[in-house]
Amino acid sequence: MTPAADAPLVLVVEDYEDAREMYAAYLRLDGFRVEEAGDGAEAVRLAVALAPDAIVMDLSLPVVDGFETIRRLRAEPGTHGIPIVALSGFAPAKTDDAGWDAFVAKPCMPHELIGAVRSVLAGGPAGRLSRS
Repeated sequence: MTPAADAPLVLVVEDYEDAREMYAAYLRLDGFRVEEAGDGAEAVRLAVALAPDAIVMDLSLPVVDGFETIRRLRAEPGTHGIPIVALSGFAPAKTDDAGWDAFVAKPCMPHELIGAVRSVLAGGPAGRLSRS
């Protein structure tokens, strides 16, 4: 199934290729267009170039980790408002002002990830940890 040309574009940022492909497949099967990045530096470059509708961001990344990548995206004029779903196998102790709009714990079921993406696209706080 090929997503419609006007379907929301989601950038999936995950360093483990198998996991990245799995998350991308979940989203494509639900009708999203998907681009993929394997590290934080690539994520920033693609986000600036593509202006995705949402970003799914692993927090443990090579080159530039997810926390710093989110800070850079929030500081960039063209990407500061893109909703971000943080995805991690651990819940960070400090979440206030973390910069993401929703948090999904790994491992996750497809409906959890898709629900979080749909919610942030609609302006909601799916799975949100505090963000002041």
